[in-house]
Amino acid sequence: MGPILRAFALLVICTPVWAASGLGNFTQADTATALREALSQGAGRAIDQLGRQDGFLGNAKVRIPLPEVLEKAEPLLRMTGRGKDLDNLVTTMNRAAEAAVPEARTLLTDAVRQMTVEDAKKILTGGDDSVTQYFRQHTETRLTERFLPVVKQNTDRLALAGQYNKLAGQASSVGLLKAEDAQIENYVTRKALDGLYLMIAEEERAIRANPVQAAGTWAKRIFGAIQ
Repeated sequence: MGPILRAFALLVICTPVWAASGLGNFTQADTATALREALSQGAGRAIDQLGRQDGFLGNAKVRIPLPEVLEKAEPLLRMTGRGKDLDNLVTTMNRAAEAAVPEARTLLTDAVRQMTVEDAKKILTGGDDSVTQYFRQHTETRLTERFLPVVKQNTDRLALAGQYNKLAGQASSVGLLKAEDAQIENYVTRKALDGLYLMIAEEERAIRANPVQAAGTWAKRIFGAIQ
């Protein structure tokens, strides 16, 4: 089991301990520190999975498709000989996301380091995606700023990307397209962030569904230590 699974297992298993009578030899601050360390490892694992070749392109769950307007026009574009351009665009978008994801490492680590005891309690008592929402709240804006130039550097290499930006910009100005999708680099950046948070959310839900069985010996030893 990877570090991210162990991290979420620890989060869930600790919930009844905090709610009941305390942490024995461990203070709540001690436990929050342990959670920070575990979540840092988990965030690193998610980045390692996505920030490599085919991390996005080879994973159907996070693979970035053509923007909706191009998807609708795809049959016609392929009939007119633009199929290779479309395929290159899909590959480039996903490669751009793979190149951008490592930029998240420092910011995700900082978000975990800055987690307070109150933050940890909210995560423990929150919904199935409370960890993911915590990361979104504390990193999404800054990650967008980090991802965007990396993505743009990759997408600018394709003529079709420039053509898309020109036409999509015109469509957006008259309300035919969402403003957030009017530039290919903005679209890819948003999808890259969605993919990153999705990977964390899926692992979190799995642990919450069956924390004890999923915990493994590492988390069980910790659980025993804080009884």
